[in-house]
Amino acid sequence: MMSEAPILQSSGRIWRDLSETPSMVTLPAGVFVMGENAADKFANDTERPAHCVTLARDFAIGSAPVTVGEFRHFDASHSLGEADELPVAWVNWYDALDYCDWLSDRTDRSYRLPSEAEWEYACRAASTTPFPWGNEITTKQANYLYDESGIRVGLGHRTPVGKYPANAFGLYDLQGNVCEWVADAWHADYLGAPADGHARAGAAGHMQRVIRGGAWDYLPRLLRSSWRDRRPMDFRSDNIGFRVVTDDFKKQAGGS
Repeated sequence: MMSEAPILQSSGRIWRDLSETPSMVTLPAGVFVMGENAADKFANDTERPAHCVTLARDFAIGSAPVTVGEFRHFDASHSLGEADELPVAWVNWYDALDYCDWLSDRTDRSYRLPSEAEWEYACRAASTTPFPWGNEITTKQANYLYDESGIRVGLGHRTPVGKYPANAFGLYDLQGNVCEWVADAWHADYLGAPADGHARAGAAGHMQRVIRGGAWDYLPRLLRSSWRDRRPMDFRSDNIGFRVVTDDFKKQAGGS
């Protein structure tokens, strides 16, 4: 069961449409600096230039990555034998989009993948440090495998969502456990990135999409809030999943 965590804003309430659909947290509109943190020794050119992003409207994001159990309502044959509470893996970017389409049809609410900016805003939860809780990370805060010297310190496998503390928005597993697909096409830096939080498109035939957050088999530096990487859209692995977003509030949100 997910532990209690403080909510940064009163609008950050938890709800879900149906018992089988992801738990969502509504986040307030806001402004934040996206990209490298000052004095972060692990920042690189993919995280530059740091830039101001304005998210003009509230949106809701999954309180955790989509789980195996939730995904099986869409694809009953997926990951047979795995525990329902694990974050789903072995899904490519297209699979994630297909789940969002199914979820939209199932709930009569429009769901999608988060933009890269929405993901980082949710991850940072108003923090301005490399990690949401400060400059360092420990295995009590997230699921990762190695310390910075390459010594194994982690569990070596995915863990049920909600095992580690939530950030100040009440969101779980944004650091570690599984990397997460987002909507954006890959660009090697933030030159020309939109300032309004929309997903960034790629050229025709662009086959790389952004992943964020780091995973159970990563080093701590790859769990920083500004870290970003890419994978082909048809790529599947045991360390990449996703979470969903909606800004469709035309219908009343369900209870928590």
